[in-house]
Amino acid sequence: MLTKSSLEQINPPARLLMGPGPINADPRVLRAMSSQLVGQYDPAMTEYMNQTMALYRQVFRTNNEWTMLVDGTSRSGIEAVLVSIIRPGDKVLVPIFGRFGHLLCEIARRCRAEVHTLEIPWGEVFDPQQIEDAIKTVHPRILLTVQGDTSTTMLQPLEQLGEICQRHQVLFYCDATASIAGNPLKTDLWHLDAVSAGLQKCLGGPSGSAPVTLSDAFVQQVRARRHIEQGIKSAQHQDGEDEMIYSNYFDLGMIMDYWGPERLNHHTEATSMLFAARECARIIAQEGIDVCVARHQLHGAALDKGLSAMGLELFGDLSHKMSNVTGVIIPEGINGEQVRQLLLNDFGIEIGTSFGPLHGKIWRIGVMGYNARKDTVLTTLAALEAVLRHLGYVANEGAALQAAWDHYGQ
Repeated sequence: MLTKSSLEQINPPARLLMGPGPINADPRVLRAMSSQLVGQYDPAMTEYMNQTMALYRQVFRTNNEWTMLVDGTSRSGIEAVLVSIIRPGDKVLVPIFGRFGHLLCEIARRCRAEVHTLEIPWGEVFDPQQIEDAIKTVHPRILLTVQGDTSTTMLQPLEQLGEICQRHQVLFYCDATASIAGNPLKTDLWHLDAVSAGLQKCLGGPSGSAPVTLSDAFVQQVRARRHIEQGIKSAQHQDGEDEMIYSNYFDLGMIMDYWGPERLNHHTEATSMLFAARECARIIAQEGIDVCVARHQLHGAALDKGLSAMGLELFGDLSHKMSNVTGVIIPEGINGEQVRQLLLNDFGIEIGTSFGPLHGKIWRIGVMGYNARKDTVLTTLAALEAVLRHLGYVANEGAALQAAWDHYGQ
């Protein structure tokens, strides 16, 4: 039923989004999104697509030809990679250290993979030897990893895993949605075969476009599978059904044909989101990817210093935490949801709750993208201290801000 407010223009409240994502989009990205549309085969549009591919090669630190966008949220990129490479019965290995490892398992099972897992307590990461030992036991075709899992704020080391996978002839996929541009990620140097991401965290944009990059070895195996039309024909005769890719929209072979020089029609490109994704990558390329990562490290560390000075305990193995998201253990006697609501309603600041085994135990505070700035860090620390003191938590007044300032001064 339509109400009077349904007919009013959208006018969302002003919020400072300091949770695990999404974050406030960079104003330059919002301006790019408001650009007028052009036809999907207009030379201007195809040139923007080429520029977007080149820009994301810088972000992913790769020379991969097939570096492009999947239209949809970051999960669409994950699903496109998995549905395009996994064949029914394939063995896949998933090291799970948070919620998003479970997501990879769920999608892989929908692809009818034989899923094998490693699990450790939330707040820890895997030693590469643990993963290699499992590879030797399972003999998977594909290793599915998450680099940074915002549910635990942990960052899984990847540097040695690519070489391990190459030695054992295993394809290596990584979901870098929450980590890319805020933590080091070197696709080619670390021998990653496929990486997918999303705009709504360190890339500084809105959710709705999923950059992906694919190695030649990965592309070769995707291309080797029959086109879906051939698969359907084979499936009707119960012959070759295992070669069939069960999604049209997420078939990376068809998406590559669309982004490639042939520009074969597959879908109508989400033009405004392409403009947004291009601007996210342009801003990072202009800043420099290493400088962007260092910026996140600087402001993330300042936040951590301030939280610790406030007397709060940070969650997990701090030697392996993400630079852009911090888990904070909720102090005994403090209602975590009450704190979040006071921050939102009285200060316009959003921080994250948690779920699974950490539900009600930690807050998650993010410093990402356009919000990775000194003023946002200091504002968040001041507001959190004020709310906690209001609720009876004993904190040294001003200690959090001073600790952050001291860190910046260094």
